Amino acid sequence: QVQLVESGGGLVQPGGSLRLSCAASGSFRSTYAMGWFRQAPGKEREFVAAISRSGGSTYYADSVKGRFTISRDNAKNTVYLQMNSLKPEDTAVYYCAARLWSVVTTDEYRYWGQGTQVTVSS
Repeated sequence: QVQLVESGGGLVQPGGSLRLSCAASGSFRSTYAMGWFRQAPGKEREFVAAISRSGGSTYYADSVKGRFTISRDNAKNTVYLQMNSLKPEDTAVYYCAARLWSVVTTDEYRYWGQGTQVTVSS
């Protein structure tokens, strides 16, 4: 089993920045690809960003490309999502997810965290 715990969410003004963290534990290893997803009220969960096992490959949704950066520290079993130039439409609950081996941009991840709320509002 793998446990994922997100942190770093909160309220931020438009144009501001936040950094989300996802701490993994349990049987987590660097063999897991990681992803970030989000779900806004009344909307379906959507892909945000993903990173390969080594961190050498990253993928982003068009809506966040150029503003968000995903990274990982395998020594700390932690994945990050740096979010810059935040917009009100980025408001959502953000979830991290893990799956063995290959990275995907769909929601085909085995393990999910509980989520952290991000609210972008003036």
